[in-house]
Formats: sequence, C-alpha cells, structure tokens
Amino acid sequence: MTTLLIKNAHTIATFDDENSELCDAFVFARDGVIEAIGPCGDAPKTVDEVIDASRCIVTPGLVNTHHHMYQTLTRAIPAVQDAELFTWLKGLYPIWARVTPDMIHTSALTAMAELLLSGCTTSSDHLYLYPNGAKLDDTISAAQQIGIRFHAMRGSMSVGESAGGLPPDSVVENEDAILKDSRRVVEQFHDANRYAMIRVGLAPCSPFSVSTDLMLESAMLARSFTGQGVRLHTHLAENDHDIAYSREKFNKTPTEYAESLGWLGDDVWHAHCVKLDAHGIARFAATGTGVAHCPCSNMRLASGIATIRKLIDSGVRVGLGVDGSASNDGSHMLNEARQAMLLARVSRSLQPFGCDDGGRELSARDALRLATRGGASVLGRNDIGVIAPGM
Repeated sequence: MTTLLIKNAHTIATFDDENSELCDAFVFARDGVIEAIGPCGDAPKTVDEVIDASRCIVTPGLVNTHHHMYQTLTRAIPAVQDAELFTWLKGLYPIWARVTPDMIHTSALTAMAELLLSGCTTSSDHLYLYPNGAKLDDTISAAQQIGIRFHAMRGSMSVGESAGGLPPDSVVENEDAILKDSRRVVEQFHDANRYAMIRVGLAPCSPFSVSTDLMLESAMLARSFTGQGVRLHTHLAENDHDIAYSREKFNKTPTEYAESLGWLGDDVWHAHCVKLDAHGIARFAATGTGVAHCPCSNMRLASGIATIRKLIDSGVRVGLGVDGSASNDGSHMLNEARQAMLLARVSRSLQPFGCDDGGRELSARDALRLATRGGASVLGRNDIGVIAPGM
C-alpha cells in the first residue's frame, strides 16, 4: 500500500453536499482513495509521499464530459476558421478520412496531456470515425499509457451524403459492423467497478449522421449490459441547422426525437444542447438526462449560448466539455470552466433592460462545481468529483 498526504492547503474546496471549504487543512489518501481530511494539526505523521500545498487551493480533479481527441491534429485549418457547424464539418471530413491508427493514438496522448496539465483527471472521448484500420483501442491504449481516468465512447456514423446524411460516404460504416464492434469494446475494456480507470459507452455521432435504427439498436445494446453502467452519448440541439434538420427529417424537435428512441434517461448525456426549448429542458430534468456544456466550441462555431443557469435551476445534470480541438483549439478544462462563467454572465446581460426572470449568472464556485461534481454526475460516477473519505 502507498499513502499520500497533501498538507498545509490554504483552502480545500470539497464540493460536498454542504459545499464545505476547509482552511489550513490536509487530505490523506491510501492507494488513491481518500481516507481523511481535516485541520493540519490532525494530519498523519508517517506517509510515503507528501505534497506541500501551502498557498494553494485544492479541488477535486476536473472532469471533461465531451471531447473529440483525434481533432487535436487538425487545429487552425484556414479553410474552416470562420465556418459554422455544418460547413465546418464538411470542410474537415475529407481531412479526417485520412487519419491512421497511429494518428488517433498520438492525438489522444496530446489531448490527454493538455487536459492533465489543466487539472483534468477524468475525461470522456467521442471517437466516431474509424478510417484506415483505426479502432477505439487506439485511444484506450493512450489513456493507459498516460494514466488518465477515461470514458471511451464508441461513436459511429452510418448515413452518408448519398443517403441524405451530412458526412461523405467515405467515413461512414456498416451498421452491423458498428454494433458488432460496439459489443466487442464493451466486453473487452469496460470496467464497472468503483474507481475504474477505463469505462466504455456507445455514442452514435448525431441524428444527422446515423439512422433511427442505429440509435435504437445502440441503446438496446448498451442497456443489455444490465447493471454495468454502459452509458449513451450523442450530440443534440447544437445549433439552428440541427433544429431545422430534425424538424424536416423527423417532424420532431431534437428532444422529441431523442425521447422517441429511448435516448432520454439517467444513463444518457447529450453534448451542447444550445437550442433546448422549455419542453426539452423539462424532459431532461424529469428523466435525469445529462448535458455536456461546451462554451468555447459553441462560440467558435457561432452555435449560440446555452441557457446553463436555467438548466441547472430546472434540475438538469450539467457538466463541462472542451469539445474537439478543431473547434476549441485547446484542451484546457480550467479555461473551459472560466469561459462557462463568463458566457453565462454575458447571456444574463443580453436580456432586455428591466427584464428580471429571477435568474442569476454563474459564480466562480458554480463554474468549478460544473467542472468537478457536475461532470462526475453526468458520467455516472459517484466515486470522483468530491473531496471526501471514500472518493
């Protein structure tokens, strides 16, 4: 067994149920699990490793709930610098079609290093294209190599341009092959145990790149692993074009479409949700469905400002995501938390003069809670996100 003492912390922000904040305090852990926190005078005297946190604030590790790590290699492509979502995707798909397994692995290592350096200790990744022999295994091996806690989402695209979808046919897969590989990666890599370092979920890319059948089959497959915590993830209600596509193709709002396929529930979280209407927010709250808020990407692609304060006040589980590096230009979780705080304040200021709907902007503590405990909740984790014994 190995023990760790973090001592002399100026402040420990626990993010427990009481939002406790301890001054001049310590954290003691054995084999990576917290055993005690408290005043420095009560700290254990004999330990294997000591970190002097004088003049430091100690928080739970930050949790990233949405990323496309392969995009780390395609930052700052001139042709799409000023594009909105759909044009941006169409400009990048031909480039992404050329990535190799080694590129997937290297891009994941780069993204994970950036996340760790910004205080992020747990990250999901949504890998939805597999050209040239690439596999989800390529990102999982990177996580095992660098030591980050990792939720690898087996994404997919099956509806190409010839079938009315957005991606070119060159980057879509056969649906039977998708489902077969989805089962394989869950059975091979998913760890349902407490403190697991690798978990796997299923994540058809979006309503405009997969079929209704694949959405249904993926949900049934994930839930067939009863009690194992295999979660579901996709993009939803990201911008106005997304809304228009859903209404034209399915005659439903994105929320209505998702619910009709069983894609609302406490085992599901959706990325972006910029354009959720009041009905959508109510259904997310009632079903325990989570949201990955990606403020930098939403601004970069001119998607809009998600109503995060309203989501939180309505009881929706919300975490933060840096999204892909091609729509963010970085993987910095602390910056994402700050940007969430600032954007919420801008959103509040855009209301008509004299309008008071009873809402309020995000505080710094609110933003850090989203980045820690909020993200843990969205990923279905009750073993991270809080500084407390047993975490």
